[in-house]
Amino acid sequence: MALSRFWGILFLSSILFLFVDFFVLRSTYSLANLISGEKGDKLLVQESYLKDLPPTITYPLKQNKNSKDSVEIDGKTYVLQGDIVHIYQGEMKSDGLLPTAKSSLVDLIIPMMAYLAFFCGLMQLLIDSGTSERLAKFISPLFSQIFPSIPKNHESISYMTLNFTANFLGLDSAATPFGLKAMESLQTLNKTPDKASDAQIMFMCLHAAGLTLLPTSIIGYRAAEHASNPADVMIPCIITSFIGTLAALIIVGIRQRINFFRAILIASIFTIVSAIIGLMLYINSLDLLSKYYFTNNLSSVMLLAIIGIILFLAFIHEKKFIEKDTTIFDSFVKGAVHGFETGVKIFPYVLGILMAISLFRNSGLFEIISNGLASFFKLFGLSKSITDALPVALLRPFSSGGSRGFMIDSMRMYGADSFTGRLVSIFQCSSETTFYVIAVYFGAVNIKNVRYTLSTMLLVDLICVITGILVAQWFF
Repeated sequence: MALSRFWGILFLSSILFLFVDFFVLRSTYSLANLISGEKGDKLLVQESYLKDLPPTITYPLKQNKNSKDSVEIDGKTYVLQGDIVHIYQGEMKSDGLLPTAKSSLVDLIIPMMAYLAFFCGLMQLLIDSGTSERLAKFISPLFSQIFPSIPKNHESISYMTLNFTANFLGLDSAATPFGLKAMESLQTLNKTPDKASDAQIMFMCLHAAGLTLLPTSIIGYRAAEHASNPADVMIPCIITSFIGTLAALIIVGIRQRINFFRAILIASIFTIVSAIIGLMLYINSLDLLSKYYFTNNLSSVMLLAIIGIILFLAFIHEKKFIEKDTTIFDSFVKGAVHGFETGVKIFPYVLGILMAISLFRNSGLFEIISNGLASFFKLFGLSKSITDALPVALLRPFSSGGSRGFMIDSMRMYGADSFTGRLVSIFQCSSETTFYVIAVYFGAVNIKNVRYTLSTMLLVDLICVITGILVAQWFF
């Protein structure tokens, strides 16, 4: 219900703002780009007869009359067509509605279907070989404390474990299929199929907190922007995402009345903290080249190792497949087909969210809210280097691509080694695209009522933003 209302508010407020801007304020000249324009397209701000323009503009236009090249003067682009001059200024913030609909299918869903097909095929091997059952049995003592409603050794425990592991290693392409499989498995335990269960809410909030041990993509972006030490944000990212994950566990745990003072839970948290500290100390002991080599390769090595181990265990337990009257390859194909069907099912949910975000961004309403919040926070003494990074934090829950674009733009504008350049990297790494994730994961199992999932995830996002600022100030 909360997501549905927010989706409607996002659409309606953007349309209302656009109509006021177009019909009343008349500061927007054309709405065509909002429908069919693409990200980066120049915005038409005015049209004029050639004779009505000053000589400083008409002369270069006449000189260039037979050329396809446009004329740029004072930040504006002038294009002559007959006696009419089209004047452009600024660019589209993101794709319009129709290109967004197309790219949602072509650039997002189709690749996701491929990822889902492959990894769901591997997960089917885990099930048919009996490996998922053994993994669940091993992890059950811990998960039974966090997810008390899940039966001991339930298969969902294996899928959640793989999802968290993939997130730890920055393997987004693997984390999503594992997570969707976990949600489907949890749905079989859900007594009210259209309402999110306690276990599903806990899983979603822990997943969205985004605990990452190897932010390889962030390091890659920083390297591309010529940061002197691309991996210098790694430890701040780990600390921020860990605190976000711990906050998610505590917030949801309090609502679900989970006892945090059990020995196994305390020991597990202590083990994770120790592992993080150990990894941080080891990476910090490396020289610059070794750091980059280690962080750039470990995720890939781990992904290949996971695939190899799954296949190896499948062949070791080939008798299990024979007992089920199938083969290893046929089992993989069965899982891949299911993954493909899941991709088809979630497409409408993703489409609806992304189109609302597209209109919200291109309407200019997001920019006004972002600038207003930045000005508000300045009143409390936040430095400009912090407020310059806030657009990334504000956009991150809505769009990974949009916040990534802001991150890269901030690094280019202020420098990858500036405080702002480092802070936007931490923001991008330590939080999740909340609305997109909710649409995908709950859409896959047809849940309409997400209960307190959205509010909790947004609160965790806020905690990650505040923590990111404090950690960045501490380190840089």
